[in-house]
Amino acid sequence: MYFSKLLAPTLRETPAEAEVISHQLLVRAGFIRKSASGTYTYLPLAQRVLQKISAIVREEMDRSGGQEVMLPIIQPAELWLESGRWQVYGKELFRLKDRHDRDFCLGPTHEEIITDLVRGEVYSYRQLPLLLYQIQNKYRDERRPRFGLLRGREFIMKDLYSFDRDEAALDISYQKMFDAYTAIFTRCGLEFRAVEADSGAIGGSGTHEFMVLASSGEAEIVYCPHCDYAANIEIAPCQPSLAAEEKPLPGQLVETPGMTTIEDVSAYLQAPPERLIKTLFYKADEEIIAALVRGDRTINEIKLQKLHPSLTLEMAGAEEVKALTGCEPGFVGPVGLSLPKVKIYADEEIKTMNNAVCGANKYNYHLQNINPGIDFQVTAYGDIRLMEPGELCPKCGGSLFVARGIEVGQVFKLGTKYSKALNAKYVDENGQEKPIVMGCYGIGVSRTMAAAVEQNYDKDGIIWPAVIAPYQVVIVPVSVTDQAIWDYALKLYEKMRQAGLEVVLDDRNERTGVKFKDADLIGYPIRVTIGKKTLEQNQLEIKLRKEQEVRFIGEDDIIEYIKESLKR
Repeated sequence: MYFSKLLAPTLRETPAEAEVISHQLLVRAGFIRKSASGTYTYLPLAQRVLQKISAIVREEMDRSGGQEVMLPIIQPAELWLESGRWQVYGKELFRLKDRHDRDFCLGPTHEEIITDLVRGEVYSYRQLPLLLYQIQNKYRDERRPRFGLLRGREFIMKDLYSFDRDEAALDISYQKMFDAYTAIFTRCGLEFRAVEADSGAIGGSGTHEFMVLASSGEAEIVYCPHCDYAANIEIAPCQPSLAAEEKPLPGQLVETPGMTTIEDVSAYLQAPPERLIKTLFYKADEEIIAALVRGDRTINEIKLQKLHPSLTLEMAGAEEVKALTGCEPGFVGPVGLSLPKVKIYADEEIKTMNNAVCGANKYNYHLQNINPGIDFQVTAYGDIRLMEPGELCPKCGGSLFVARGIEVGQVFKLGTKYSKALNAKYVDENGQEKPIVMGCYGIGVSRTMAAAVEQNYDKDGIIWPAVIAPYQVVIVPVSVTDQAIWDYALKLYEKMRQAGLEVVLDDRNERTGVKFKDADLIGYPIRVTIGKKTLEQNQLEIKLRKEQEVRFIGEDDIIEYIKESLKR
């Protein structure tokens, strides 16, 4: 490909709306252009990267026994009503009507429609296991699309669905996909971790997320460097730190003027944060509940929602809190709250606290020497807090670390959630009808491209892993008007193409510095420069994008050197 023919409009300035590095560089390097909020056009360079990622995905899916299908993007509401997700999925679901006023949605995922297909075609245990996948656009009406391709309204995804006869067979399919995903992201040249996660709106009994480690990641993960344990911080189980026993002291009402934060109260009363009880109120569907954690801890809303199941969970407003407690937030606490009118959920660590401090439900006042079980009662105790760095690994006891990650894939054990709802059954060898046991496995193809950039860049631009780079080599003649240099460049270009290399010849009549800047911005793994020294000594200047050093290689050795370099 001649650069002059390539649609790769590079930019020197960073777009104002681009917050993360992948968004900035993919726009500047001419890979994507914004169409509307959360939707992008993929230019030729991006399309080549996406095709390479997709090819790796297809190879591993096919190797694992997957069969590729193509499901409709427009899905009838009847299937979503049948599964019970038409209302549950919420406002992220793009809904539309056809000319006959029938309801449809744009597919954010395809559990319903793939289950509908299988219930009409699979009848016998002899047809199982079955692994069906597709690579297709998905649509989710994100409240706040941001970070370019990392959180958009339209994105490219691979989703595979497994259909098995029982949980034991599902375990086999799940492990196949887990291993396949490990191979995919390894082949893409990414540093990643598979972490235990929450299944969210998809549902199911077990799930892992595949996280590319990057400082810009939206998710926090905890991992143990001493073993293979890793989990999304939202579901990581916390071991309670139990307080030493103390003799209960008489409660005291103390004035705390203007002290509305844990830090303020701790300093004012000279009480460490771990002796304070933090009380937060949530609106769970239409009910207001209270949640208690130690003053130095953070409530985990996902865990809280599991302890008190509800479709929606959000912080209660100040007026709602005041109506319930008679006091503004900042001075509220569990003492005096009426059970069962107000359900109180407390973290396990609250159970053993002695002579604690909490809000008095009176403006500018707190209570001292408060003891759970004596001064207030709790509806239920549970693990409802976030893991902290340095806590003990639940698997080996080592110290845990916290990192940020970009979710690029997730595998789910769905069980019979969708097969029961949509009546997808098979007949076993004894003639008995049983629900098909399902799994779901997704990879964000376009997100993987962005995640690769988030993990591989420098001040000059993208540093693509060679296996997914849009092109492998760029040839830069220092002058296209010098006939000898140009002829040499053309000869080398044809030689590389015949050797099977993906190569761009920068044929622009531009200064060498401009060509170098574009080469670094786009991120070709290898740059070959042809100048006077090439003609005089038959030495080609080679620079690997991921290294600073420049090497000189003879023409006879250049193809072998490039091919070996691309493997590293």
